[in-house]
Amino acid sequence: MGGKVISICISEERGVLKKEVASVKITLQGIVGDGHSGDWDRQVTCLNYQSFLRAKEKHPELDLHPGSFAENIMIDGIDFSEIGPGSKLQLGDSVILQVSQIGKEDHPSVVTRTYGISLLPYEGLFCKVIQGGNLTPGDIVSVI
Repeated sequence: MGGKVISICISEERGVLKKEVASVKITLQGIVGDGHSGDWDRQVTCLNYQSFLRAKEKHPELDLHPGSFAENIMIDGIDFSEIGPGSKLQLGDSVILQVSQIGKEDHPSVVTRTYGISLLPYEGLFCKVIQGGNLTPGDIVSVI
């Protein structure tokens, strides 16, 4: 399976919507400058681009854009249904993420309060960084 990075988004603190950026540096602590970095197993969140497109189509009245669902990395061309906890993704030349969980407990997050819908609690890949590096939109993604 192969895909590509569609967008990369960060926020300096937790509990706020993320903003799209042109590139990031990823270390073993997570994405530099993102509020979810740290020594834990949900450093980076990934969302399937097709899920994002379905939400935009279903809710044309909402101004949805990369970062609206609080995802760090939006990926196209990977079948998320074939990925489970423990799966590893290589992004770009060097970044390796290991999926720690799929979805999480849903709570009244900033996304739900802002848009009335949420995707990460149901479909998001929550990952720990195994190997860092630089990442930009357009970089290749593969399941390893």
